[in-house]
Amino acid sequence: MHNLLANTTYSKKALVIFLLLCVNCIGILSISAQNNKSTDFKVLLENVLDTKPNSYTILDSIFYRTKYDSINMKELVSKSKKLEYLEGESYGLNALGTIYRNVSLYDKAIETHLKSKEIAVEAKNQELEVINLNMLGVVYRRMDLVKPALDYHKKALDIANSFKNPTQEMKHSIAVSQNSMGNIYLALKQYDLAIAQFSKSLVFETEANNKLGLAINYQNIGYAKEAKGNLEDALKDYQTSLQYNNEIDSEIGRVICFNSIGKIYIKQGKYNDAKTILEDALEKALQVGDQFYIASSYTNLGWAQIELNLDAEAEDNLKKALKVGETYGLKSAVVEANEHLSDLYTKKGDYKTAMQHYKTSIELEETISNERNLQYVNDIIVQYENEIKNNQIRALASENEMVKSKLEKNKKIFWYTLVGLILVAGVIITLNRQRQLEQEKQILTLEQDMLRSQMNPHFIFNSLNSIKLYIINNEKENAVYYLNKFSKLIRKILIASTEKEISLEDELDTMRLYMNIENIRFSNEINFKIHIDDTINTASVKVPSMIFQPFLENALWHGLSTKKDNKKIDLHVTKSSNDYVTVTISDNGIGRKESEKINKSKLLKRKSVGIAITKARLSNFSKGYTSQYKLKIDDLYDNQQKPVGTKVIIDIPIQTQALRTA
Repeated sequence: MHNLLANTTYSKKALVIFLLLCVNCIGILSISAQNNKSTDFKVLLENVLDTKPNSYTILDSIFYRTKYDSINMKELVSKSKKLEYLEGESYGLNALGTIYRNVSLYDKAIETHLKSKEIAVEAKNQELEVINLNMLGVVYRRMDLVKPALDYHKKALDIANSFKNPTQEMKHSIAVSQNSMGNIYLALKQYDLAIAQFSKSLVFETEANNKLGLAINYQNIGYAKEAKGNLEDALKDYQTSLQYNNEIDSEIGRVICFNSIGKIYIKQGKYNDAKTILEDALEKALQVGDQFYIASSYTNLGWAQIELNLDAEAEDNLKKALKVGETYGLKSAVVEANEHLSDLYTKKGDYKTAMQHYKTSIELEETISNERNLQYVNDIIVQYENEIKNNQIRALASENEMVKSKLEKNKKIFWYTLVGLILVAGVIITLNRQRQLEQEKQILTLEQDMLRSQMNPHFIFNSLNSIKLYIINNEKENAVYYLNKFSKLIRKILIASTEKEISLEDELDTMRLYMNIENIRFSNEINFKIHIDDTINTASVKVPSMIFQPFLENALWHGLSTKKDNKKIDLHVTKSSNDYVTVTISDNGIGRKESEKINKSKLLKRKSVGIAITKARLSNFSKGYTSQYKLKIDDLYDNQQKPVGTKVIIDIPIQTQALRTA
């Protein structure tokens, strides 16, 4: 027994010694590998400092595997500075700026990229200058600062387009600029314009077989399609992007794709699938250390957990997302985290906390929206100026060919014709501009009249008065519920006043809110229902904002206000042809004739102009479509020819001029 114990003790000691030797060997091998890497970099650095190449493409091919190592890049910057090798210093600073951006040190990234750009300008190296301008735009875009982002990408694009024979790297810079401007369109919710920019960028990336660029553009196109409600198409683009990211082994790319696919699964009701892929996204985001995507992963996972009734886990993850967003100044992340926390606390019945998060989300979103809206006009101008430049180039090329062939024979005729064309063009442009100004003035007047109609002081006063009664009667839940509904309605009305058209889905949501508020004053006696055919995608149908409100208001106050009981309003959405979506609003009120009699007997008469404004707005809206709107109002009668209500039938055109031409 003693020998057995001795042998066992000896075996344990031997095992320990063996493990220690293994650890030492691993340490030696690791140090050796690091030394080899360090040695390899020093060899590369010495060669570069000797030859001093001025091309970004050459520098990037040399340092491709080490440009994400901050120690190596700092050494490149330091030694290049001593030797006054401007291109090497600029390249190293640009790489450092990208490293700082990826760990959310945005101020330091901006400072570094600006310094790199200044050195590139000093070296007269436009290739490096364009790359730094694009990188500055990306940093500002990450910070939700649309104006400087757009400015830097515009400068980069202008310089890159000035090259007659751009290099492959310059073509890549053009693709980056177009991709980034597409992202700015996404921020401004101009999804079709965004897709157009991403598609242009995709052409360059496909030509260069740049899989990273292909992954980024397919991801962004998917985001735009998702925002438009095309979930299946968006999912295909996300999966294509993921395939490219796997081919280049991009961990951050996988994080982005996992988050996007997870959000699609949530919207499709596949909550367990969403939870699984979002957990993977969070794990990878934490490994990468990019705070922007860490916040996004926490938020999306919390959202999925809310749907799965995992409230405690959801609350923990959403609070983590909120903390990351606030710490690193990620406004969009703070907005999304607060929105989902508001939903979570509403679900738990903690309305006070829910309201606090909702209010914070709305206030910050309005701040971001204001910044974005200020830039919308500039964005359109940029696109317009680029188109004008291209048209001028094509026109000048055509005119030069004509001048060369006919200048000597028809010199006088040419100049007389040119002067005549300029005069005619001037007259046409003047008349066209005048007509546009008159049309814009008419549109502005209609929108102002519409806003005044929706923001009727009596409606606001009476709604607040009704909510006040709930407060007085200590009906806190009803007061909070209707106050929340009322604030959402006012916000939607204000947003609608800045937009010429919205989706039918948003319009119907607004009408539900409006009817909920108005129903308070009718003691919730109005039975209001919306019926939508399964074949209609309301997210893709466009209508003028707040277009149905005047008809619902008439049904309420002229048709049902004097009726005693059984008050109904039904709104049906159908599709009778490829050119129209038909919206029918019917009530079981007293009818128009009886309503007119009552109105005549009143001492105070108010003429309603809501229908007239609505017709004018529908007429203006229809100009962009192949068909005109149709509006019909029918009186309903029973078998004894007694009035039993009113039906309004609106045919809204959906076939645009561009679509018909295509």
